[in-house]
Amino acid sequence: MKNRYLTAGPITPLLISELMTLGNDDAGAGAVSVFIGKVRDDETDSGRVKAIEYSAYEEMVSGEAEEIVRIVRAAFSDVRSVIIVHSVGIVRSGEASLFIMITSGHRDHGTRACRHTLEMVKEKLPVWKKEIY
Repeated sequence: MKNRYLTAGPITPLLISELMTLGNDDAGAGAVSVFIGKVRDDETDSGRVKAIEYSAYEEMVSGEAEEIVRIVRAAFSDVRSVIIVHSVGIVRSGEASLFIMITSGHRDHGTRACRHTLEMVKEKLPVWKKEIY
């Protein structure tokens, strides 16, 4: 997979650790806001969710993600970096499937930008899910 916004399978603790080191050399960043989305084992009429299979229109993901980053940076002038990584393939319940990290000069812009990024990822990123029971 050659898309920096997608990763095959779950977002592992090792990947999270690697992503968290990005931007650490930016002495002007006073805040790091992180969102990690996980697969829940919801009970539905079809049974308990054991996993989700994510698929993506990979050719469109980069463009859409870059547009999200552009919008976030324009809306929150204090944001210094935006990292978005979404899983494709099978992710079991309890495992992470989405990672968003915002670095900013101050916490207010960082936390608001993180929430805004999450909402845009859910709305615009061409990634779909199929629940597995």
